[in-house]
Amino acid sequence: MKLSTRTRYGIRAIIELAAHYGAGPLQIRAIAERQDISVKYLEQLMAMLKAAGFVRSVRGAKGGYLLDRPPEQIKVSEVFNALEGPVVTVECVENQNYCARIADCIARQLWIEVQEAVEAVLEAVTLQDLVDKAKGSGALNYQI
Repeated sequence: MKLSTRTRYGIRAIIELAAHYGAGPLQIRAIAERQDISVKYLEQLMAMLKAAGFVRSVRGAKGGYLLDRPPEQIKVSEVFNALEGPVVTVECVENQNYCARIADCIARQLWIEVQEAVEAVLEAVTLQDLVDKAKGSGALNYQI
């Protein structure tokens, strides 16, 4: 399973907002510079995150983006699903009609377990958990 650039960059950007939660809006240029993401691409990501209800924008000279909820209330699984869609290891896990071997395929059971494990990890972690890990390690670049 390989994550899209959209998801990797979107998660990095929202972690940046979570790290600054309560300190006022962050300008998109500051996020882009800090996370090494182009401003144009980040604008698209922020539009997706805004439409999904995770961030809101503030207009004006001191405007920018803010999390719409506290970081401890936002699970990584929610953000992941908004950016990437549901976790799918292989087509036959999502669509039982995809393959005629579904009834006797032992590999399919493995892919189901892998998918469930990934979903469980994403569901168990909040943005605040990631911020705390980054602060604890002294990391300046929030990548997962």
